[in-house]
Amino acid sequence: MSSNRERRYDLDWLRVLAVLLLIYFHTAAIFYKGDLGVFYVTNAVTSPAMEIFILLVHQWHMPLFFFLSGAATWFSLEARTSNQYVKERFQRLFIPFVFGTLVLVPIQVYYHVLMTSDDQKSYFQFYPQFFNGIRPSGNFEWAHLWFIVYLFVFSLVALPLFVYLQQPPGQRWCDWLATKLDRANTVFYPALLLAIIEATFRPRWIGFQNLYDDWANVLLYLSYFVYGYIFCSDRRFGQLLDRQRYWVTGVAIVGMASLLALWLTDTAPDRGYSPAYMIYQAFRGFNSWCWVLMVLILARSHLNFKSRLLQYANEASYPFYILHQTVVVAIGFYVVQWNAGVLEKFIVISTGALLATLVTYELLIRRINMTRFLFGLKSISFQPQLK
Repeated sequence: MSSNRERRYDLDWLRVLAVLLLIYFHTAAIFYKGDLGVFYVTNAVTSPAMEIFILLVHQWHMPLFFFLSGAATWFSLEARTSNQYVKERFQRLFIPFVFGTLVLVPIQVYYHVLMTSDDQKSYFQFYPQFFNGIRPSGNFEWAHLWFIVYLFVFSLVALPLFVYLQQPPGQRWCDWLATKLDRANTVFYPALLLAIIEATFRPRWIGFQNLYDDWANVLLYLSYFVYGYIFCSDRRFGQLLDRQRYWVTGVAIVGMASLLALWLTDTAPDRGYSPAYMIYQAFRGFNSWCWVLMVLILARSHLNFKSRLLQYANEASYPFYILHQTVVVAIGFYVVQWNAGVLEKFIVISTGALLATLVTYELLIRRINMTRFLFGLKSISFQPQLK
């Protein structure tokens, strides 16, 4: 089997840029109220432009994260035994998840309580109340860290499959799949499973990320996770993307334009197990796959290079993910009270969150082994020297 054992800088860049985009996505959420929910702090005036931005990014952003995580798992298991992989997942995912849930998430919930109620307790008075029941009936939740706990569970659940795919029978199966797609000259067949999941499960489970009662997201993101792993198993998957780049890009743009037209005209079908809504969700699943592929194609064409900036950002991206939303919420709570326009507030919140997260990483995480451990980074003594 022809594999990709060299470093894939395009995937590294995508991970870094996807994390960076989250700062702007969650800042935009402050100015959005719609079917996707309400953010922890909200501006009194919403913005149609922010709504469009939220809807467009939401279609492909988290699927891309899980796809990239699956790809990273392929490289990880190339260099580790199963036991080493499980230990690494525990250190890199579970420990930061627990730390973030106990230290960072309560801050977000506290500001939400301040904004939505007359309760003006201090943060230290509020903190014990964070454990009073599970959202939506109480305050306890894991906020944006749901991605980390989902990824941790997926890593354990999918490990037997990944080990099988490393063995000769599994390798032959990956080779067969690559051959079939290569001969068919299409990259759209994997979208069939995603479309079925969205049509079958999304009407019932709209997307509350509590892991145990979120079957649409669990099955969808687990599929993307496995797809990312398989994608790295054979060069022909990437070569097929290169050949199909114009076709995929065209279909992705037309598909998103069609969804956008439904959203702007408020003609999307109502939620439920009706043929119209199930077809709509199936199309969303197909469109998300097209956009993930389009982003991969663009990265393969323009981002497959290394640099000192990438080396720095690649390590910083994970702490950035863990920190960023708490910083956005904290800054946003005060800025939305200003007498200023939406654009001015968006620029102040997003820029302030980016700088504050960067400074926190530089001063409190990057150079201190204890905090590096809590944020899922290796000890400094194990880091390679810049050349």
